[in-house]
Amino acid sequence: MLGIGVIGYGYWGPNLVRNFAQIQGVRVAAVCDQRPERRAQVAQLYPAVATYASAQELLADPNVTAVAIATAVESHFALAQQALMAGKHLFVEKPFTTTVAEAEQLVAEAACRGLTLMVGHTFIYTSAVRKIKALLDDGTLGTLYYYDSVRINLGLFQHDVNVLWDLAVHDLSIMDYLIGHMPNLVAATGMAHVPGRPENMAYLTCFFPNQLLAHFHVNWMAPVKVRRTMIGGSEKMIVYDDIEMSEKIKVYDKGIIVSDAENAIYQRHVGYRTGDMWAPRLDNIEALKLETEHFTTCIQTGQTPRSDGQAGLRVVRILEAASRSMANHGQPVAL
Repeated sequence: MLGIGVIGYGYWGPNLVRNFAQIQGVRVAAVCDQRPERRAQVAQLYPAVATYASAQELLADPNVTAVAIATAVESHFALAQQALMAGKHLFVEKPFTTTVAEAEQLVAEAACRGLTLMVGHTFIYTSAVRKIKALLDDGTLGTLYYYDSVRINLGLFQHDVNVLWDLAVHDLSIMDYLIGHMPNLVAATGMAHVPGRPENMAYLTCFFPNQLLAHFHVNWMAPVKVRRTMIGGSEKMIVYDDIEMSEKIKVYDKGIIVSDAENAIYQRHVGYRTGDMWAPRLDNIEALKLETEHFTTCIQTGQTPRSDGQAGLRVVRILEAASRSMANHGQPVAL
């Protein structure tokens, strides 16, 4: 029986506990939270689960084989390092760490100790993103031209991270999974409208080889909630609307046709191709269910997680570079 310990029972911790508790051959052995009222909730819902006020107590519990961290990002590194040094397999919510150096250290530590390290990039386990990945891999879209994402709402202003680290981290993890390689240059601009708080709106552009461009618009101060991504290819285009209930993905047979006139490059003609739109059928499996099952399977089989430490490191590398660019009014930063 694989024993899971969850550190942090705030916003996301209860979802992790619920999903881990439903996996066959796995049990939630312990939960840690500094607040007594949260520990009381655990005791009421899961009487067999041990509760602790400190992470050190949980890590010392011999029934805990693996640890899931769902705390504020500034605490991720210290807690993750302690868990790895205690010999525990590790699941860390996103953002993985606050710096590239911290992420690199955790990746190296897990590899040295032969422990499974996974980052909670939950969106890549959704049915919509899995379907888009399949369409990309089978060549349906052709050559990728652009990736354009908008994630805005009238949201909770964070005190410890800017809007890129809070919202763009979701879309960067999706992009990393779908495209499969890093950009070579990033540029970002943003603005803080609340004194003493980090940037609440930002625009991030990622430049890839082969003329692929990715752009992200994130904002905590928008009048409407939008979660939309457009992916353009030479053969097909996709609109992914995460708020849409029935047709989250729409595939459009639209594009351009470029023809060359005889011996005259300036006479190139651009035509347009318009075909059908179709919405692929998606399953209704909860993404976090697949993610937690994948983590425990990787521990048991030794396979590399889909969202491993390297994936978390790549996203943090982009976020760190984007923050440097934003501090310099959009000055591009090479990766």
